[in-house]
Amino acid sequence: MNVMKFGGTSVGSAERMKGVAQLITRSGEPTFVVLSAMSGTTNSLVEICNYLYKKNPDGANEVINNLEAKYMEHVAELYSNEDCKKKTCDFLRDRFSYMRTFTKGIFTSFEEKIIVSQGEIMSTNMVNNYLREQGIKSVLIDALSFMRTNKNSEPDLPYIKEHLHDVMDRNQGYQIYITQGFICRNAYGEVDNLLRGGSDYTASLVGAALPADEIQIWTDIDGMHNNDPRFVEHTSAVHQLNFEEAAELAYFGAKILHPTCVQPAKFAGIPVRLKNTMEPDTQGTIINNELAHGTIKAVAAKDNITAIKIKSSRMLLATGFLRKVFEIFESYQTPIDMITTSEVGVSMSIDNNAHLDEIVDELKKYGTVTVDTDMCIVCVVGDLDWRNIGFETIASEAMKNIPIRMISYGGSNYNISFLIREADKKKALQSLSDTLFK
Repeated sequence: MNVMKFGGTSVGSAERMKGVAQLITRSGEPTFVVLSAMSGTTNSLVEICNYLYKKNPDGANEVINNLEAKYMEHVAELYSNEDCKKKTCDFLRDRFSYMRTFTKGIFTSFEEKIIVSQGEIMSTNMVNNYLREQGIKSVLIDALSFMRTNKNSEPDLPYIKEHLHDVMDRNQGYQIYITQGFICRNAYGEVDNLLRGGSDYTASLVGAALPADEIQIWTDIDGMHNNDPRFVEHTSAVHQLNFEEAAELAYFGAKILHPTCVQPAKFAGIPVRLKNTMEPDTQGTIINNELAHGTIKAVAAKDNITAIKIKSSRMLLATGFLRKVFEIFESYQTPIDMITTSEVGVSMSIDNNAHLDEIVDELKKYGTVTVDTDMCIVCVVGDLDWRNIGFETIASEAMKNIPIRMISYGGSNYNISFLIREADKKKALQSLSDTLFK
């Protein structure tokens, strides 16, 4: 069984839903499908919550009414069978009526998560009903019945595996199994969500728990590209990536995939394939445990980076200096992206400035602090084992005309990172492409 995940754009209209139905049924094999909310729906649901937090029920009701009208238009286009059309309309009206009940009482983050979960609940119902109208043996499985996080807000893997197997045992013999992405219950049984990676994370968790033969992530781009097509012309899809390479690219800016979502698949040894819904016959990108030795695969960039340098003559041979520095970042729950050290100083980069002022104030206890904002991390990813002589030289040569604030190399075998000004990003990405991939 394969797991296929489709994002909001892929199910963003009646026509797109019909296209998804063709894709998931064309093999004729049993398939597990994970769907996001229709594109734009989650934004509208968040807008409803914002009105309710501001105690403006009229504003919330107006957004609910507009969203309901939009969904009814989709229903009219999607179904030809009147009974199926009525069944879906009744279900959707019930969902929107349920949302309106939250305009009349106390509104907290608990109610917000319930409202935000409705997008996936509605899209999966619509697609499942369409498949049944087409004579496909399809069943809708409630993600809230098996997807759960633990007290640390991390996926509860044993629980997910046990309860998903129970659900599958009770629903044998179907061709298509559909569930909601993103949503789950927390350790206390409350409606919650997976946050990082969203529906991609759901697909990876389901694929690992089944286990699946392959996990397919369907989006509106034909795989992970060797550079950012928004800034560089003539990029191309990378046909194969190692799990570690994919994680590096995802962390450092490749928006097609969230870095955490491949972890369950990696640990289970299940390949992840990135495919384009609009061009389903293109090869896409396969992510697995194989490594193409001696190859540089891709470049990615991460914006909104801040560099912090602590210079202190007291650091020389001072035991515990770095521990004290790291504890400051930990106390403010601010992760560090890059780090370089010298005898008298240490430089780090962060992508979360929420507690920057407090962090800087505390760092001043240990030395002189300098802050550079509006920075960007550009990373080169591939088989960058130190024994592959010359790879770091080639990457550095491509950056010879770019002012570089920091370089990080050797932290892994798959990445060399350059910290530069955001203003130089486009020039750097183009130069790397010209040098590495021409």
